[in-house]
Amino acid sequence: MSVPYPFTAIVGQDDLRLALLLNAVSPRVGGVLVRGEKGTAKSTAVRALAALVPEVEVVSGCRFSCAPAGPDPLCPDGPHEETPGVSRPARMVELPVGASEDRLVGALDIERALSEGVKSFEPGLLAAAHRGILYVDEVNLLHDHLVDLLLDAAAMGASYVEREGVSVRHAARFLLVGTMNPEEGELRPQLLDRFGLTVEVAASREPGQRVEVVRRRLAYEDDPAGFAARWADEEAALRGRIAAARELVSSVRLGDGALRQIAATCAAFEVDGMRADIVMARTATALAAWAGRTEVLAEDVRQAALLALPHRRRRNPFDAPGLDEDKLDETLEEFGGDADDEGDDDPGPDGPGGGGGRPPQDGPGGPGDAPARETDAAGAPQAPDASPAGQAQAARAGQGEGAGQGGSAPEQTAVRPADPFRTRVLTVPGLGEGAAGRRSRARTEHGRTTGARRPRGALTKLHLAATVLAAAPHQRARGRSGPGLVVRRGDLRQADREGREGNLVLFVVDASGSMAARQRMGAVKGAVLSLLLDAYQRRDKVGLVTFRGREAALALPPTSSVDAAAARLESLPTGGRTPLAAGLLKAHEVLRVERLRDPARRPLLVVVTDGRATSAAGRGESGGSGAAGAAGSGDPLALATRAARLFAAGGTASVVVDCEAGPVRLGLAGRLAADLGGTAVALDELRADSIAGLVRDVRDVQDARGTTRGTTTGRAA
Repeated sequence: MSVPYPFTAIVGQDDLRLALLLNAVSPRVGGVLVRGEKGTAKSTAVRALAALVPEVEVVSGCRFSCAPAGPDPLCPDGPHEETPGVSRPARMVELPVGASEDRLVGALDIERALSEGVKSFEPGLLAAAHRGILYVDEVNLLHDHLVDLLLDAAAMGASYVEREGVSVRHAARFLLVGTMNPEEGELRPQLLDRFGLTVEVAASREPGQRVEVVRRRLAYEDDPAGFAARWADEEAALRGRIAAARELVSSVRLGDGALRQIAATCAAFEVDGMRADIVMARTATALAAWAGRTEVLAEDVRQAALLALPHRRRRNPFDAPGLDEDKLDETLEEFGGDADDEGDDDPGPDGPGGGGGRPPQDGPGGPGDAPARETDAAGAPQAPDASPAGQAQAARAGQGEGAGQGGSAPEQTAVRPADPFRTRVLTVPGLGEGAAGRRSRARTEHGRTTGARRPRGALTKLHLAATVLAAAPHQRARGRSGPGLVVRRGDLRQADREGREGNLVLFVVDASGSMAARQRMGAVKGAVLSLLLDAYQRRDKVGLVTFRGREAALALPPTSSVDAAAARLESLPTGGRTPLAAGLLKAHEVLRVERLRDPARRPLLVVVTDGRATSAAGRGESGGSGAAGAAGSGDPLALATRAARLFAAGGTASVVVDCEAGPVRLGLAGRLAADLGGTAVALDELRADSIAGLVRDVRDVQDARGTTRGTTTGRAA
C-alpha cells in the first residue's frame, strides 16, 4: 500500500519500537536485528519508521545522496562545487534475499572499461540507502559473502568495488535493519556481532491485545489514508521527538561511573571483543537523549545491556538467547557506587522503555505484554541402566531388544546428550553446484580460479589472461598496428572458480533398545549434536530420521535450523526393536522429495547405529519408495541390506557412525556401510583430534569401489 501503517498505531512490541527509535536517534548505534516468528509486525514496524526519519538535504543530481554542506570528496559523481541542494524524504531500500553482489554494491561495465578505458559505474543498493534505511528481510537466508559486504559497509560507512584494476569508492552510511525467523537458520556469531542491537519478538498471548491488533489492521486495510490521518498528530509528535533527540545526543555526558558499569557488564557476561562495550555506550547515550536528559544513568546502562548483549553471548546455536537479569542487576549494583545518579527520577511512560511517544490506546495492549522467552533450566535425567539379560538379548542379531508386544516396548526416559566436540570433516565427493557453504567442493562465484570459459549470460567474473589470449590473434584483422589491444565481446572469458558448498546432511538415528542397553545413547546424542554443530558452521541443511519399535519417523524435515534439530534430539525417547530397514527407507523417501525441491543441493547420509536389525519395516510411517511396500515381512537384516543398496545405486554419499560396544562385536555397522557404498567410523573415533587415518574420506571409498565420481544426486533406484 502507498500509505504506510503508522508507527504509533503498532500495538505492543515495545522493545522492537524502542530499538528502531534509538537507531533513528543515533545511527552510530549500528542497526538492529529483529528475531522472531512470522506475523509479528517486524516488516510493518521497519516500513513505518521510514516515514518518521527526518528529510535529508542532497546534492541535486547526485546518485550517491551527498550532503550539500559537506559532500563526499571522493564521490564518483563529484566533485560537487556550489551545487544546489534539494530536500527529499529519507529512503528505505529493501535488499531481496536473491540479490547478487552487483545489485548490492553496484556494477562496473567491464567491457567498456577494457575496450574504451572508460570507468562506467552503476550504483547499487548500498548507494541508494546512503543517509537512509537499508532493510534486509530474512537476513539469515542471505548469502554469507553478501552479508559480509553489507556489514563491512555499515561498519566503515563506505562501499568499495574492486575489479580488474578498476576501483570505485563511495559513502554508504545507513540505518541497517535485519529481520529473521530463527526456525529457518541462524547467522554466524561473527555476523551477529556486527549488528548493534537485537530484539526478540513474539505475538502476544493476551486475547485483548490480539483483538486490538486485528481491529486496527482491518481498519487500515479498509481505508489506509483515513486510518493514517487519525494517527497524524501522534506521528508528528513522535517525528518531532526524534529530531529533538538527534539534536541533544551530542550533548549527552557519559560519565566514568556509567563507563565502569558498561565494562563490568560486558566482562561479567564474557562477551568477546570490545564492540559490545562501544555499542552499549552509544546505546546508553541515545537512551538518555531519547528521555530528554544530558546524563547517562544506570537505568540507561541496564536497558542498553538488554538490547546490545543477548546476541553476543551465544557461543553456538544451541545456547539459549537472552540475559540473566538478576546477574545483570547484581553487576550494575556492585559497580554503581560511583555512577552518576543525580537523575534517579522516574522517567515516566515516555522514558526509555515507554514505547517512543506511543499514543493512548483505545483498547488493551499496553507496554510489556510480549511474553518473555522461556528457556529450560536443566536437561532430562539419565536413563536407567539396562539389565544384563537385556544386554545379552540385544547382542544377538535377529532377536528383539524390548519387552513390548508387537515391537512396541515401553519408552525409556530421554537421555541427556553428552557435551559436543569438534568432529572430523565429512564431505561429499565430486564437484557440486549447490548453495554456497563450507563442506564440499563446488563451482562457485567466489573461490580460487580454476579455468576460463565463454560467458553464459551476463559476465560476472572476468578472466583477464584468457580474455587477452582470445583477443590477441585478431589484432591485425581488427586494424590494430600500434600498441594496445582491441577487445570485443566475443573475446571475453568468464573465470571458473571453485569454492565450497553446503549440503543436505540427513541424520538417521537408531533409537532402539540396543542403543540404550549399553548406556550409549548419551554418547550417541552427543556425537550427533557435534555433527549438527559442524553442519551449522558449514552452512548445511539438516534433517533427522529416527527409528525404533516397528517404524521410522521424520523427526525433523530438512531445515537450516540446527537448534530445532538439537531440541528434537534431546527429547528423543529410546527403546523397542530395531527397524533398520524402515529407517533407511524413510530416509530414501526424504531424499527423493528433497531432490525434487532443490536438485543442486547434494545429500550426505549419516546413519548412527550399531547395525543390528531386529524388526522388519513397518507400513505407514516407514513408507519409502520402491521396496517399501514389499518390506513388511522377512529377515530384518536382508531387508536392511536391500534398503541400503538403494542408496549405493543412487550414488548417495553415506557415512555410518558405528555405535557398537562391549566385548561381543558383530561388525554389522561395517557391513551396512559396505552395502551403502560408504564408509564406517567408530563412535569413539569421530573426534577431530583422534588418531589420524581412522576416518577415511567418502571419496576414497567410492574410488576404491569404482563408483563414478561426480554428483551424488543421480538416478533413483
